[in-house]
Amino acid sequence: MKNLFFRWEAALFLMLVAELAVFGFINPRFLNVGNLIYGTSDFVQIGIVALPLTLVIIAGGIDVSFASAIGLCAIVFGVSNFFGLPLPLAIGLALVAGALAGLLNATVIHLSKIQPLVVTLGSLYLFQGAATVLSGVVGAGGYEGIGNFPASFTAFGYAEFLGLPAPLAVFLGLAAVLVVLLHFTRFGRAVFLIGQSAEAARYSGLSVATTQTITYVITGVCAAIAGLVMSAYFGSARVDLGASTLLPAVTAAVLGGASIYGGQGSILGTLLATFVIGYLQQGLQASGVPSQISSALSGGLLVAAVALRHGSALLADFIAVARQKRNDQATAF
Repeated sequence: MKNLFFRWEAALFLMLVAELAVFGFINPRFLNVGNLIYGTSDFVQIGIVALPLTLVIIAGGIDVSFASAIGLCAIVFGVSNFFGLPLPLAIGLALVAGALAGLLNATVIHLSKIQPLVVTLGSLYLFQGAATVLSGVVGAGGYEGIGNFPASFTAFGYAEFLGLPAPLAVFLGLAAVLVVLLHFTRFGRAVFLIGQSAEAARYSGLSVATTQTITYVITGVCAAIAGLVMSAYFGSARVDLGASTLLPAVTAAVLGGASIYGGQGSILGTLLATFVIGYLQQGLQASGVPSQISSALSGGLLVAAVALRHGSALLADFIAVARQKRNDQATAF
């Protein structure tokens, strides 16, 4: 029970409850269950890319190119649909494009030995440029959207699954899969070990390059999923679809417990952090706070939350050391 209390996920859950309570007190309509559930469609795409990004960070990497990969994969789908390809094939091509984007990042990182942040910053602009050029093939220059999707596709953006909006169901389903992958498989254990010490992982016989490559490919595929979900929700595919996800997704992963030094993090933490960030923005808007001020408040509160996370970790270590000293003294007597 004590270990559960000191887990960061428990602090995030309490933070989320307190956040809902405060905004509900300011504006009672904010706590309408329907609004809370269907309001997730406005920010769930952040979580769809933040979840796999957690794997990359735990394994000692970083990927900021997913923001452009979202738009690139959406454009691939839009162009495929424009030329009359069957819907399943168009979706498949978008997913393949996401996987190839992740594979490209991992290959360049491992062959060049350049820092992942530098490589993925470069691919961030590369994917954006590729998406812009590709959209020009069908005459959608600049940031114009590609639309006229099949009704069965656009209906997904507003469909329900087990009483939940389809985008939220996709997010929760993806979280469930990644929880099992990270916390209950050999691959997940390898991700943590590589993040803690790549050299130790190599001496243990683990393929560091292969494991890290898989995390980047998963991130690329999830970026494609986010692009498809957003295209269905907005009814068009645009180059800039993922532009607003970059900082919130990175923040969600770090706020959720992923250490930028690697070796630490959890999918559950990132899931909770996504809701904390999403409802924070919506709560501030519902409270009548101007967007400029709400952005500043959001940033300040998130910095405070991250500081609290590190403070709680230090407190837990202090308590553990104090308990060990008491045990040693008791043993000595």
